[in-house]
Amino acid sequence: MGKQPNLFAFPAIDALASTLRTYIIQCQNAGINRHDAFKVAVSGGSLPKTLAQALLAPPTSPEDTIKFDKWEIFFADERAVPLDHEDSNYALLKSELLDKIPAEMGKPAVHPIDTTHLDDVQELADQYEQLLVRSFASRDSVKLPIFDLLLLGCGPDGHTCSLFPGHALLRETDAWVAPIEDSPKPPPKRITLSLPVVTHGVKVAFVATGGGKKEIMKKIFEEGAGLPCALVNEGAGERCSWFVDNAAVEGVSFPRKGSL
Repeated sequence: MGKQPNLFAFPAIDALASTLRTYIIQCQNAGINRHDAFKVAVSGGSLPKTLAQALLAPPTSPEDTIKFDKWEIFFADERAVPLDHEDSNYALLKSELLDKIPAEMGKPAVHPIDTTHLDDVQELADQYEQLLVRSFASRDSVKLPIFDLLLLGCGPDGHTCSLFPGHALLRETDAWVAPIEDSPKPPPKRITLSLPVVTHGVKVAFVATGGGKKEIMKKIFEEGAGLPCALVNEGAGERCSWFVDNAAVEGVSFPRKGSL
C-alpha cells in the first residue's frame, strides 16, 4: 500500500481558501524553479469560486505572491459546448477568476478547447491532446504530460474530471485526453484527461465542501469502491491533498491535518 493522501479539514471556507493559497504558491514556486512555468489543470463545478477566493486575496508577505504571468492553465475536462456557454468550464473559470485578476498580478496563458470540433468529440480530444504534446513534449517524447498541479473537484457520485464511476474510460491507458459521449451528467459530450495523466501530476489537489459531500467522502476514504476519486487517491498517494470543510468529512474515519 502506497502512502496515503493528505486530508486537510477546516471549520470554514475562509481558512480552507487561505491554506489552499499557500499550497498553490508552493506548487507554483516549485514549477517555476523546475521549468520557469507553472502548468496547472483545472476542473469546473464549485472549484473556480473557491480558487478565486484563494488566489485573489491580497498578499500578506513578499513570499505570498501569485505569479500569474508564469501560469499555464489547462482544463482537466471540458464540455463540448461553445466557450461562452453556461456549461463551459472555461466560461466558468473566466467569470469567477480570470476576468477578476488585477493587471498588476500578471496574465496567465489559458488553453481552452478548439471549438471548431464541437461536433466530433474524438477530434476535440485529439486536438487538445496535441496542444498538451506541444506544451509538454516539445523537446523529447514523454509517456505522459506531468502537470505541476491538478486542481480537481469531487462529484456527489465520486466522479472527478469527466471520469465517472464504472465507466470504461477509467481503463484508458494510452490517450492523454479522451472523449466521452455518454456522460451520466449533462451535457453528455465532453473531453477529459485520462486517469494516468491525473495520477501522474507532481501534485494533485481536491477541493470538496458542504455536508452534501459527506456520504461520498465516507465511501472514497473508507471503502474506495473503485470510485474515480478513490482511484486518484490510490494512484497519487501522498502527492494528493484534499482541502475540505468539516461538514464534508463529518463522520469520515480518516486522519485529518490542520495545516500544511
